[in-house]
Amino acid sequence: MAVKELNSGNFDAEVAKGTTLVDFWAAWCGPCRMLAPVIDEISEANKEVKFCKLDISAEQEIAGEYGVMSIPTLVLFKDGEEVDRLIGAYPREIIEKWIREKG
Repeated sequence: MAVKELNSGNFDAEVAKGTTLVDFWAAWCGPCRMLAPVIDEISEANKEVKFCKLDISAEQEIAGEYGVMSIPTLVLFKDGEEVDRLIGAYPREIIEKWIREKG
């Protein structure tokens, strides 16, 4: 499953139903660029979770609304509500374990 780009027009609708992981990132962020292929791999292996990313440079209002102060920040939503978050670039195994435990 491809990772979907989020913006102010589709954010609320995309996180409203089911389990959704949102990667808050920016193109200028080295750790974010390192994490992107990991998120792509995880998304292919986890079909029951929707994977999305939000560019904080383009969507500063949403990033502020969710209190994103450092990137990368992974936020796990369940039916529109934030369940948990990870801040920083983590290896695939840690992220997958976190999704299993929290999702």
